[in-house]
Amino acid sequence: MTPGNNGASTPEDDDPFGYLYADGQANGAQPPSGGYGYPNSVNRVRPVGQRPYGQQAPTGQYGQPAQTVQQQGAHGQPNAHYAAPETLPGGAQTSQQPSHGGGGRGRGPNTKGLLIGAITVVAAVVIGIGIAMMNGDSDKDDKTGNAAASTPTQQQSGGSEPSPSSSSGKTDEKQKELPKVEAKALRLGGSAALASDVKGAESGGGVYVNLNQVGNSVTWSVDGIPSEGAYTLFAHYSTAGEDQAMTLTVNGKKFGSPMPLENYTHVKDGDFEHGWTTTYAWPTLTQGTNTLTLSCENGDKCNVLLDKLYLKKGQVKR
Repeated sequence: MTPGNNGASTPEDDDPFGYLYADGQANGAQPPSGGYGYPNSVNRVRPVGQRPYGQQAPTGQYGQPAQTVQQQGAHGQPNAHYAAPETLPGGAQTSQQPSHGGGGRGRGPNTKGLLIGAITVVAAVVIGIGIAMMNGDSDKDDKTGNAAASTPTQQQSGGSEPSPSSSSGKTDEKQKELPKVEAKALRLGGSAALASDVKGAESGGGVYVNLNQVGNSVTWSVDGIPSEGAYTLFAHYSTAGEDQAMTLTVNGKKFGSPMPLENYTHVKDGDFEHGWTTTYAWPTLTQGTNTLTLSCENGDKCNVLLDKLYLKKGQVKR
């Protein structure tokens, strides 16, 4: 069509949308054969799911890939040409795989570890209780042993073992037979005299020494002490009524405390026949000869009948 020439058709024929109007239809307007109402337009709309994937795209001129028009859906609407990846061969799996031991949920608590921890705690408590009980039994045994050691035991004539008179806290468990001396072999001092009218003395002939006044004493010079150290001096005696105590002298030196001569048999005053018992002290002696003296000094209680003395190595009680 050129200027000044309206062409072969009327203006309504030139209107591509003339077929939509009544007058256009009356004049014989026809819908265009192309897509979108425009000649030679390309309508490439495909139903959802029919877009080919994984196929070779059609090629255009000179081996170039043909241009395709992707129709965009409305905002927020799915694209008609979109196919979900899971619909493609080798596409991503969308089904949720259950986790191990979780049944689709998160991993549960480590019950095995909790059980081991609980067992460990219980074992530690049991071991602690066992150790405490063992220590308690040990303490109980120690206390019992100490109590037994300090409790007087019955001696001859129903006597009880006395508490020792001691100046040393050392104990020598070695015991060896050492010299003994009877009343007849002792050196007497003061008005001390031998007698045998009270029964129960263990010395030969039932002889004893009566040490019942201040100034009276007996002295024993003992030979054959094997070595310097702690020894136990035993005295066999009788007393009745009130407890007695006399001074012990070792090699000219006063012993630490008076030698106990108590009424361990608990007999009544005057009953010397049933009052025989044993007491001891723990002096320290030198090797060779030692002099031991038991004397009645001022302040002592000396109502005692003595029949013998003897020694043992170490600090012992019998």
